[in-house]
Parts: sequence; structure tokens; C-alpha cells
Amino acid sequence: MTDDTAGEWRGWRAATEAALYGPGGFYHRPEGPAGHFRTSVHASPLFAEAVARLLGRVDEALGRPATLDFVDMAAGRGELVTGVLAALPADLAVRTRAYAVELADRPAGLDHRIEWLTAPPRGITGLLFANEWLDNVPVEIAETDSAGVARRVLVRPDGTERLGEPFSGAEARWLARWWPLPAEEGLRAEVGLPRDEAWAAAVATVGRGLAVAVDYAHAVGARPLFGTLTGFRAGRETAPVPDGSCDITAHVALDACALPGGRVLTQRAALRALGIAGARPPLALASTQPAAYVRALASAGEAAELTAPGGLGDFGWLLQPVAVPDAPDTPLGALLVDVPDHEEQ
Repeated sequence: MTDDTAGEWRGWRAATEAALYGPGGFYHRPEGPAGHFRTSVHASPLFAEAVARLLGRVDEALGRPATLDFVDMAAGRGELVTGVLAALPADLAVRTRAYAVELADRPAGLDHRIEWLTAPPRGITGLLFANEWLDNVPVEIAETDSAGVARRVLVRPDGTERLGEPFSGAEARWLARWWPLPAEEGLRAEVGLPRDEAWAAAVATVGRGLAVAVDYAHAVGARPLFGTLTGFRAGRETAPVPDGSCDITAHVALDACALPGGRVLTQRAALRALGIAGARPPLALASTQPAAYVRALASAGEAAELTAPGGLGDFGWLLQPVAVPDAPDTPLGALLVDVPDHEEQ
């Protein structure tokens, strides 16, 4: 790596920003994110139904306001917000203002009730829901050199890397607090400061209600030694190459993002608290109502995927209440306190 051609070497944050969101970037491709990877939203309509149920709890906690906002951050092609609107009871649906926040153009044929924005509205009264948004907020990559110093990793458009300058200032303080790297050459970390800032800015748009971030996550004390930066193309994991041809993602330090009063729990625990359990239907139903049994069995399979250990069930949910009661005996209490996270026997 001796070619020092000016302008080719950039930190991973700038390179990813251009590759994902710049002109011709990955998130402007016509097939959309669903053409390259599968999220909980795509796995089952049960996920949107659970989010609709959560929106109902927020509505109750807010005293059933005349207008209730639902904001879908990083909305893709509007799959989640469409599913939530479809799952809402009629009396709640007529009071709900739905927003999809996405940089790509509005999809043709999207429900006219959904407002398409590039940034969330201010003064939200309701629920802001960010499913797999923060993992695509670009970050710098740190790697320890032979002297044990954490240095910025620079990258070229073809994915070739080299080490740059040591970290300093706020980035160095973030690493020391949230992802301290042992002095062993080659260990890596993702500097999540931009995600903390992005989440704080999103939460600041909520006047009253709840903000939720759902993502691949890890916690301090158990960070992966070599980081999690990776790419996805056409449904397959691939090398992260910042040329616009693939998604570039990294797991999220949700514990660092959390603001005072926030709680982090697993998707498995959150969905169970919202009534998604994955229990098989009683076998007796197969003989009395075979069609209903088949439907219930399919639903149980989808619920099991959404809550599976080692898979989607291990996603983190960061719940951030804003000016809303969060005691255990309130409508949101079951989610805003520690929820038992045990495996079904």
C-alpha cells in the first residue's frame, strides 16, 4: 500500500457516506434494501403487527391524543409503515399521521396517507421507530498498530486499507469509554460517536412519546475483538467495499447511544412483551379446524424466526421514553423495565 494518490484514501466514515448515500449510492438503487438483505420487517407481518401494538400502548400512555404520530426512520420502500397502518384498529388508524423518513425517492403506489420525508418532523407526539437505521450511520474504524496505538483506518474505493493518524479528542474519549482496545496489534473497533449523535438528534424530534432503535447490537465488556464491519450484496454477506455496489454495515453499541431513561433489551424479550411468542398451536386444532391449524403453524414459525436466539431474536431494542409515564404499572411499563429474557422450555 504505497500508492499515495491524493484523494483516494479516506476514513471509513466518509467513504461509507459516499458509497451508501452519495449520487448513485447503494441506497438510491432501484431495487431498494430488500433486494440485498432481509430484515424483521421482511421476515413476517407479525413484526409490523407488534409495532402497531406498541403504537397503541404509546397512544394509551399519552391519553389518546387527537392526533398520534408514527415515524418510520430509514423506511426503505415503506414496508414497515404500510404494515403498521394496516394492522391498526380503525379508531386508531383515523387518528394516526404516518411518516416515512428515507433519502431515496418515494415509491410509486405508496399509501397516500404516508408522508415521505428526508428527515423526521419536529414535535412528534407518538412513536418514532428506527429499524436497522443506526447500523448504516457511517463510522470511523480504529485499529491498533504495532505500538498498541489506536489509529484511524483509511480505505480506497476498492476496499484496500492502510492505517492513518491516531485518534484524538471526542473520538478518542468515546473509544476509551465505550470500546477500549487492548494494546494488541490488529484489534479493531467501530467509533460509534456519530451514531450517538444521530440517535440524540432523532430523539430530540419527539415532543412526547417513545423513540425505539432496533439493530444488531453489542454491549461494553463484550465488544467483538475485530469489529463487525461487513457488506451485503444480493442477499449474501460480502467484503465491505465502499464503491456503491453493496450495503456497508456494522453492529451498534446501543448502550452508548442510550440517553438517560433509556433501556436496552433483546428483540426476543420486546416481542414477547408485545404478544409475539412463537408457541405452536394445539395439535387438536389440526383435526377440528385444519385450515386454521396450518395458518397458526405458519404464524408460529414466523414468530419463532423473529425471536430466535442466535438470529433476529438477539437484536437489541433501545427504548427511549420522552415526557411519558414509564412506571411499571403504566401502559409502557412492561417494556420500559427489565423484561425476563428466558428461553422457552
